[in-house]
Amino acid sequence: MSKVARLESDIKRALSEILRQDVKDPKIGFTTITEVRLTNDLSYLTIYYTNLNDEPKDRKHSAEALDRSKSFIRTLLAKRVKMRKSPQLKFKYDESLDTGNRIEKGLKDVMQADDE
Repeated sequence: MSKVARLESDIKRALSEILRQDVKDPKIGFTTITEVRLTNDLSYLTIYYTNLNDEPKDRKHSAEALDRSKSFIRTLLAKRVKMRKSPQLKFKYDESLDTGNRIEKGLKDVMQADDE
């Protein structure tokens, strides 16, 4: 496992903890960190997340709340994960779960049509 991969694993664990325990914004809701990607120079961190509340308006409110909390999260992350420099954070909604659900629904529809 490379240094960056180990660091990403530590960061993902710390971010999940920070969102669950420290960030008090109710609009973030039940946000789950699905993946983190750190650039090789450790200056940028892309954080992929999903929400339990999957309505588009809830997704928008969560994105805004995460963006507002970005500096607070970055400060706590710097304290919990030892790195030379604290990376800039970028939150992105992870659409892979939505894509998987659409594919699964399509397959079920096709299977039902074959049964009829």
